[in-house]
Amino acid sequence: MLSPLRRVVGIVGIAVVATLGITACSAGSSDSSSSGGKSVVVDSSFDLKTADPNREYETTGSIVAKALYETLLTFKGDDVTKPIDGLASYEMNADNTVMTLTMADGHVFSDGTPVTVDDAVFSLQRVQGIKGNPSFLLGGITVAKTSDTTLTLTSATPNPALPYILPNPALSVVNKKVVEANGGTATDADGAEAYLNGASAGSGPYMLESFDVASQVVFTKNPKYTGDAPAYDRVVLRNVQGPTQKLNIQAGESQVALDLNPDQVAEVGSSDVTVLSSPSRYMIFLLLNQDPSVSAITSNPDFLKAVKAGIDYNKIVDLAGDGSVQPGGFIPSLFVGAIDASDGNQHDAAAAKAALAKSGYKGEDVTLNFPNDITVQGLSLQSVAESVQAQLKEVGINIVLAPAPVATELDAYRGGKETVGLWYWGPDFPDPSNYLAFTPGELVGLRAGWAAGADSTVTDLATAAKAAVSTDERQSAYAALQKAQNASGPFVPLLQPAQNVVTSKSITAVSLNPVWTIDLAGIK
Repeated sequence: MLSPLRRVVGIVGIAVVATLGITACSAGSSDSSSSGGKSVVVDSSFDLKTADPNREYETTGSIVAKALYETLLTFKGDDVTKPIDGLASYEMNADNTVMTLTMADGHVFSDGTPVTVDDAVFSLQRVQGIKGNPSFLLGGITVAKTSDTTLTLTSATPNPALPYILPNPALSVVNKKVVEANGGTATDADGAEAYLNGASAGSGPYMLESFDVASQVVFTKNPKYTGDAPAYDRVVLRNVQGPTQKLNIQAGESQVALDLNPDQVAEVGSSDVTVLSSPSRYMIFLLLNQDPSVSAITSNPDFLKAVKAGIDYNKIVDLAGDGSVQPGGFIPSLFVGAIDASDGNQHDAAAAKAALAKSGYKGEDVTLNFPNDITVQGLSLQSVAESVQAQLKEVGINIVLAPAPVATELDAYRGGKETVGLWYWGPDFPDPSNYLAFTPGELVGLRAGWAAGADSTVTDLATAAKAAVSTDERQSAYAALQKAQNASGPFVPLLQPAQNVVTSKSITAVSLNPVWTIDLAGIK
């Protein structure tokens, strides 16, 4: 979910459910009894630490947990704008402080025992008690059983994001009796991780056959699963880097490749494979420091206007390849609250030059800092920085690039010391409230030297957005906030890079989602 901007772990995202319109064939899959039936091989570059669903908060960990477990709420396909029933249905009270969840009938764990409200309460309290990476998702929430079929999640303050948080695979429901019998508790003394790295205790479409954090995870079909049966009896999820993924998918040694960059996608061609490209959940942006003690130039509002108008956003999108888009504001196009690119900053060289002249800028060098040892969906920030440099040069702004390793540059970024920074944001959960961090006095706002009280208009709109209740109210409020941010804020949203998924022709459908990347049970 996250970039280096918030935490040290994260999830990658893609929003598309693709039906490929191809006649299914046996090529690329196996039907041998030695491999446990019909199999599919998925190549991914692992970000994986554990198979314990209540501890994982990494990209690959979410894929694993989604296959083995179920959550109280979920999303349908790629649509993260509307949570739907999973193991339970839900109701929110009028001020979004209390969620009541009613367990659905009929769900069973892989050992055949029913999924109960006690399992749900234990699982959520275990996430909180372990105090691991995902525990913040339920920060400030009290989880309580209220009847044999219901539980409540109570927040001291309104929390309209809660329905969007609960589908996260880290909040999966585990079999309480099994986990407790193997050292599990709802405290930081929990000792069930070792067991859950070798066996699953869930109600999902698959069970865990084997788990190796460095090489591969193997899944077998859960015969007790009460949902639609997956098409494949066995899934092998392998740890493979992008260049080898490309070779494997071309040679038919794998059927799905999740991590090809734009150049590799171009090289693989389309004669023997199907390429799916769509906007990811990541947002790449510039920040211009508003603290005059850091830079008198970038804190000048007319210079800020010149930069926003001087960038050719279409060129940035073209650089990133098919499936990439310009976000209208800091909220990605996939989420409630997003606005169209037409409502975002627009390239206008004449307006940029006029604003630059008004600012008093005299051609001084302006430093652009960015990490040069990471990519975002395979896209190098170096290439984005070079494009920004060239475009701003055309309107009279002299940008000097200052790349550095992310471990070095993070300190300057987090400390609010960068003059101009190029970074990316991966949200913790698919809700617009995650982006209030970009407002004055908040986490990312402070990193841009944008102190509390610096922009009363934006602050008031952020307060209104936070208080909005219904989906329509939230859409309107967050749209207004972003338009105001585009006008006066220190952030310049540049790009949502594409997520590329490549499949063999034997695959007719894949189910992808920005929260858990791919639903292995949705591969057909």
